[in-house]
Amino acid sequence: MARPVKKTPEQWKKEILDAAQKLFISKGYEETSVSDIMDMVGGAKGMFYRCFQSKEEVMYALDNQMFFEDNPFETVKGRDDLNALQKIRLLLTLNQSDAERNQINMQAVPILKDPHILAAAVAENRRVLTPLWLELLEEGKKDGSIKTEYIKEFSELLPLINFWLMPSVFPATEEELYHKYHFVKEVLAHMGLPLYDDDTTTFTEKFITDITETPCGHISMPENAGKSKEKGGNQP
Repeated sequence: MARPVKKTPEQWKKEILDAAQKLFISKGYEETSVSDIMDMVGGAKGMFYRCFQSKEEVMYALDNQMFFEDNPFETVKGRDDLNALQKIRLLLTLNQSDAERNQINMQAVPILKDPHILAAAVAENRRVLTPLWLELLEEGKKDGSIKTEYIKEFSELLPLINFWLMPSVFPATEEELYHKYHFVKEVLAHMGLPLYDDDTTTFTEKFITDITETPCGHISMPENAGKSKEKGGNQP
C-alpha cells in the first residue's frame, strides 16, 4: 500500500488560502471558522496554527496572494500604447473591477479597527506599493503626462489614501466619505496628478457606498489578532 504524500508547509499554506478564499466569498469572513477552512483542506486545526497565527492573518495573506496573482501594475507595465497617466488610470480601473478581490477587501474593512492589524497593513502597503507607484510616476514625469515635483512624496502618499477613506479607521458617514474622496481628487489634480477619470470615479463612489453599508465593528477580535509577522492590504 502506497504511503500518502506528505505536504510541505508551503503546500498547506496554499491550500488553506485557497479554501479560505472560497469560504470567505461564499459564506463570508465572519461566518467562516478555522474548522471550516481545515475541513475543506482535510487537515487538523493544529496544522492551521502552524501556518498562520489567526484568521485575520489568513485574510491579509489572501489579499496579498490575490493581488500578486493579478497585479494591475504588471498588467499595464507593458502597454507601450499608453502614457504613464493612462496606465495609472487603467490600473485603478482594473483593480476596482476585480470583483472577488473587492469582496475580500470589503470584508477586511472592519478588521482594520484593530490597531495592530492596521499598522501591519500600512507597513505592507508601503513595502509593496510605494516602489510600484514610484516607477510609474517617474515614467510619467519623463513622458510628460504627469507634471509634479513631488514624485517620491506621492509614491508614499498614494498607498495611504485608502486607509483615510476607511470608516473603520476614520469614522465618517457616506456623505462625508464622498466629500473626502472629492477632496483627494481635486488636491491630486491641482498638484499635477489627475488620477481619477469618469470610470475610476464611478467605481470609487460605488466602493464608498458599499463600505458604509459594512457593519464595521461587528467582528470580534481574538487575543492574538494582529500578531502575525506579515499582513497585506494591498490596494492601489
